[in-house]
Amino acid sequence: MPLQKLREFLDQNSVKYVSISHSPAYTAQEIAASAHIPGQELAKTVMVKLDGDMAMAVLPASFQVDLDQLRATAGAAEVDLATEEEFKGLFPGCEPGAMPPFGNLWGMPVFACETLAEDEEIAFNAGSHTELVKLSFADFARLVEPKVARFSATG
Repeated sequence: MPLQKLREFLDQNSVKYVSISHSPAYTAQEIAASAHIPGQELAKTVMVKLDGDMAMAVLPASFQVDLDQLRATAGAAEVDLATEEEFKGLFPGCEPGAMPPFGNLWGMPVFACETLAEDEEIAFNAGSHTELVKLSFADFARLVEPKVARFSATG
């Protein structure tokens, strides 16, 4: 979903947001530094497979997914990190690894780290490695309806 489609979705749902352009950056930590956003407010989307089905795990940039905790949270028998090859075709118009954490728009579950809910705002890639969108966590939760739980550890 390119930035324009994301903007349209947010506008249709009366969400106030800010778009942030930054120099090309590929790791969550580089993006946070480039866009001058605290690492705990920048959310990264990690693609996982829950019993073979794709899902999004959304967590602070400086954290790592704890697969055992996610398995328990999701009630899955098996949880694995998805490879880029496995998910790159699922997000037309998005640069690989820059998909926004709106799994609901692609029919997949979203798990959000409870640490993100502690901040008022959340920022995330908006389909490219040069654009972020920042909005309230409350609006993100309302639109996406993620399962909020603990499944990460600081990296």
